[in-house]
Amino acid sequence: MTAELSTIIDFIRYGASRFAAAGLTFGHSYDNALDEATHAVLQTLHLPHDLAPAYGQARLTAAERKRVLALIERRVRERKPIAYLTGEAWFAGLKFRCDERALVPRSPIAELILNGFSPWLDGATVRRALDLCCGGGCIGIAMAVHQPDWQVDLADVSEPALALARENIHFHNVEERVRAVKSDLFAALAGEVYDLIVSNPPYVSEAEFAALPSEYEHEPALGLRAGADGLDFALRILAEAPAHLSADGWLIVEVGESERALVRLLPRVPFNWIEFEVGAMGVFAIARADLAPHATAIRAALAARGGMPRPPRRRR
Repeated sequence: MTAELSTIIDFIRYGASRFAAAGLTFGHSYDNALDEATHAVLQTLHLPHDLAPAYGQARLTAAERKRVLALIERRVRERKPIAYLTGEAWFAGLKFRCDERALVPRSPIAELILNGFSPWLDGATVRRALDLCCGGGCIGIAMAVHQPDWQVDLADVSEPALALARENIHFHNVEERVRAVKSDLFAALAGEVYDLIVSNPPYVSEAEFAALPSEYEHEPALGLRAGADGLDFALRILAEAPAHLSADGWLIVEVGESERALVRLLPRVPFNWIEFEVGAMGVFAIARADLAPHATAIRAALAARGGMPRPPRRRR
C-alpha cells in the first residue's frame, strides 16, 4: 500500500489518515491529525514547518520514505506525543527542544507573547519578567526573544525540566538575559520583584487526570496534577504573587478547565479572563493593585484546603 506514496503531500495525507484511523488523541501542540502529520513529515525531512506549498510535490528518496513511515508507525504504536518522537516543538513562532523531562509546549499564552501582552501591558514598562512553573522554558524564553529589553527568570521545582530549559536558553542564545532557578513556586525567589509574572502551573484535577488519554501518560505528572479541583498551585500563586510584583505589575496565569472552580471559590476577585483567537482558554490576567486587596480571602481559601501543598511526586 505505501509503495504508491511518493511525494511530501502523499506522506502527509497518509500520515493524517493513519493517525485518524488509529484513534489517536491530539492536544500536544496540534489539535488535528493533518497538522500533526505535517509536522512529522517535515521534521523528518529536515524541512521548515512553514514550507511553501510548491514543495509539496517533491518526491522522497527510498531512505526518506523509510524514516517517515517508521515515525508514523511509532506514533500509532506508542501513543507518544509527536513532539517527543521528533525531539522538537514550535511555540510562539520559535523552535524548542522537547522531551519527556517537561510537558509538550502548547499554552495559548503564545498568542499573548506574539501580541506583546496587549492590552494588559499597553504603556507599561517591563524590565523583569518571571516564567513560573517554566517546564522546558518555552514561555519565558519566547518572552525574552520577542522582547529583547526584558530580563527573564525561569523557575521550576523539577531539576530535569530545568535542565531542558537551560538547553533551550543556550539554543536561543539568550544566556545573558535569561536564567533558570530551581524553586517550589516562589520559595527560592525571596526578595525578587517582577513587572510581569506569567505562569502555566499544574491545573488538572484528579478526576480529569484519571480520564486523560494515553498520550498524556508520557508527560511528567508533576506538571499536570493539581488536586481535587485543579487549584492547588494557582491559589498558592495568587497568595504569594503580590510580594513579587512591582506596584504596576501584572500576573497572568493559565488554569484551563479549573476556571469555573476558581471563580466559584473567589467570586469577588476581579479576574480578567482572556479571549483568544479560538475563544476562552482558561487564562486570566490581574494587576497587582486589583489582586492585593483580596489577600485575606485567598489565604482563607488556602487554609480551608490544608495550607500550601507540596508538589506531587513525579510519576514515571
